[in-house]
Amino acid sequence: MKEKLLEITDLHAGVEGKEILKGVSLSVNKGEVHVILGPNGSGKSTLMNVIMGHPGYRVAKGGIFFEGRDISGLKPFERARLGIFLSFQAPEEIPGVTVENMLRMAREAVTGKHERIFAFRRELKETMKTLQMDPSYSERYLNVGFSGGEKKRNEILQLLMLRPKLALLDETDSGLDVDAVQIVSGGVSRFHNEDNACLIITHNTRILEKLKADRVHVLLDGTIAEEGGPELIEAINREGYAQLR
Repeated sequence: MKEKLLEITDLHAGVEGKEILKGVSLSVNKGEVHVILGPNGSGKSTLMNVIMGHPGYRVAKGGIFFEGRDISGLKPFERARLGIFLSFQAPEEIPGVTVENMLRMAREAVTGKHERIFAFRRELKETMKTLQMDPSYSERYLNVGFSGGEKKRNEILQLLMLRPKLALLDETDSGLDVDAVQIVSGGVSRFHNEDNACLIITHNTRILEKLKADRVHVLLDGTIAEEGGPELIEAINREGYAQLR
């Protein structure tokens, strides 16, 4: 029997007094890949932000449990230390902080262990190579001057270097061409194993070509309208969301 990693129960949450999530419940086990589908405005990104503890969102009801622990009251950095990672739909630019320094400090903060600079640098460059990233980008300020595709690859670089237990991927494949999607998909595939899990929001299911989706959740108007296996992705691609309304 697989070990439960994330459990969300009857989650009601919103922003600025507006309720967006209206009773969402789902659970993710170690070793699984879960996919969240839904039209724009259905609450997908809100769900990711609430799991990560974004201070702009308020939880009115329900629970978020990670490895059996209620994390509803934890700050984002505390959730990150437990092993939760969020890849942003629109990654921010951070002038003054290089990619290498950010990753090294982040890993030290998560693990509590000092990183030996030369060993870390060697691992970083090897990982960048697998993502077809120019090694010189490690010396550049985080996402500053990066193209959209480069920012998304940088998100996957962070995922591979930080090695979280749960990866929350919010449309990491959006705006990417076919080749870039293949690279990003390959990076997520390299990350995923039996000891971690992925929760993926996508409109472009090509990111799943190298990943097996164990469970699919369709979010409509802040609630899960339908759940199923990979066959549900095919049905949505064929018939759209109107059939579920």
